[in-house]
Amino acid sequence: MGWKKPRTSPPPAEPWYARLATSAGRPAVLAATLIMSMPGEYHVAKFAGWSDPWAYGMPFSLSAYAGIAAVVAATRPKGARGRASAVIGAGFAIVLALAAQVVAHLVQTGHMDHNQAWLIAVTSMVPPAVLAHLLHLAATPDAKSTPVVAPSISVDTAETTPVVERVVAGEQPAPAVPPKPEQPPALEAAEEQHEPQLEPEPQRPVIRYSDLRCAFIRPLYNNGYRPTTTEMRAALEAEGLTPPGASTLRGVLRAEVEKHEPHLAELPARPSPLHRAG
Repeated sequence: MGWKKPRTSPPPAEPWYARLATSAGRPAVLAATLIMSMPGEYHVAKFAGWSDPWAYGMPFSLSAYAGIAAVVAATRPKGARGRASAVIGAGFAIVLALAAQVVAHLVQTGHMDHNQAWLIAVTSMVPPAVLAHLLHLAATPDAKSTPVVAPSISVDTAETTPVVERVVAGEQPAPAVPPKPEQPPALEAAEEQHEPQLEPEPQRPVIRYSDLRCAFIRPLYNNGYRPTTTEMRAALEAEGLTPPGASTLRGVLRAEVEKHEPHLAELPARPSPLHRAG
């Protein structure tokens, strides 16, 4: 007979009152300890010379400092930057909180005189020291937030590089095109010689008009005729401009266009319908 692994029974479930004490008891204890610690820390701040309402900041600064330092020390892994400083800060915060309670109760019970230089000096240094250490923890990056990517040491070659083909659903393969029959070199050269050569269209130089309305009148010359007053007026209205009088259209705008390009003044006038009919 072979050896059989003994059956292990599951651990017994915790009773409901134990789960309730664990889940609800921890925040209750935390709130109670914070409330009980606040009077002592407040009185120590008053002993150091802070007046109301500034003295109330001492309990909040010590409590928040202790909580933040403890969380950072617990969440950062061993060897991470800032963890050792957070552990020291958490211990320092506990020492400060304990010292504040002890000093406050000793003074209130008459066992200690609060008007001492060293006590005032040490208490006065607490807020700047807490602020400096919290800024240090905030400026120290977490190891999880700055991952280090190891450099790749593999080199893809023609033998190791995989070939990936993309297949699109519903896409039909292109029909095979039969190869073009070979032609003699003389026939290929003749076909190349008969191909028409397109000459590039010459570009007109850029002209800067003193009146921008001339730029809308210049395209009217492209049909081979000098534009008439009616055509110039219609071109300006099409651009949303109010056309000037006939004398300005012919004597100013059209004259400036033909001044920059004198050959346009030699174009014939567009024949009227009566001339075309005769």
